[in-house]
Amino acid sequence: MYLLLLLLNPVYPVIVDRRLSQGCKLIGCGSAVPNLKISNDDLAQIVDTDDDWIHKRTGIRNRRVLSGKDSLTSLAVDAANKALQMAEVEPDDVDLILMCTSTPEDLFGSAPQIQKALGCKNNPLAYDITAACSGFVLGLVSAACHIRGGGFQNVLVIGADSLSRYVDWTDRGTCILFGDAAGAVLVQACDGNEDGLFAFDVHSDGDGQRHLNASMKEETSDERKVMFGSNGSAVEFPPRPYSYSCIQMNGKEVFRFANKVVPESIELSLEKAGLSSSDIDWLLLHQANQRIIDGVANRLNIPDERIISNLANYGNTSAASIPLALDEAIRSGKVQPGNIIAAAGFGAGLTWASAILRWG
Repeated sequence: MYLLLLLLNPVYPVIVDRRLSQGCKLIGCGSAVPNLKISNDDLAQIVDTDDDWIHKRTGIRNRRVLSGKDSLTSLAVDAANKALQMAEVEPDDVDLILMCTSTPEDLFGSAPQIQKALGCKNNPLAYDITAACSGFVLGLVSAACHIRGGGFQNVLVIGADSLSRYVDWTDRGTCILFGDAAGAVLVQACDGNEDGLFAFDVHSDGDGQRHLNASMKEETSDERKVMFGSNGSAVEFPPRPYSYSCIQMNGKEVFRFANKVVPESIELSLEKAGLSSSDIDWLLLHQANQRIIDGVANRLNIPDERIISNLANYGNTSAASIPLALDEAIRSGKVQPGNIIAAAGFGAGLTWASAILRWG
């Protein structure tokens, strides 16, 4: 129709919906970690373990843990501000905030509090995404969808978790793994030919929930009222309060799951992008276990020098692990503008997701 009008009247204004060719790119990043550092030797004081045992099995030496007046929200705000500063974007220019976390400090979500703390005066939409260790990659995919299909311009994607609050510190099988952190990136709209998210692959398998979970449990109490419902049946009321259990994990099953699905997912994303593993500059996986990272890299024929890993310093920080490692690699000069990164998250749910992206 527009072409016909243009032919009939050359001065007729042709309106083109730029969203049809809209792209998105990552232009800023930031991260933040708590001050308290807990080493493997520190853990050896409270559980039967030692530095050598932990490092050989996980690759972890230290982790950071929230303490005192620290909060997950403050870490997320710090990381977000750093990402905005690098991107040279003002808080008032942000039109969407995605907080990827499984450990919000409010049952109804932490994202709006981050929006408030950043000083975004235009009240941009802010909401949480709960997908555990896959959360950040799913946040990137969500940001791309909002930009390409919804006309958003600047989307702040934050990955932040404080799993230390849900760890049984007497269980050496899990307490050695987790730490707290936050990381963020600014995803900005651009022309389609500058698009920096080439392809993605996302999945979940609820059957695997039994291998990794922190389920709700009913608090026990001898005081319980029994009342009669409106239909005359006896009911327990008021209901007992519920809380989340500590993290329960079958390490062998999760290890087997990750080594199978992560390389498959990355290969699918590469195929969708029309690329091969030789086109990847960097492999950036969720920092869960160094043996998983090495196993996936070996499957994809990616050499050690092209792997981004800071697991030894921070442990498994869930949704924060990928943006935290990315931020350190960028600020150290390892990752350069134009580099192609294969990123993948995997974990509780069970969920897994991969994306092929370009920095800058």
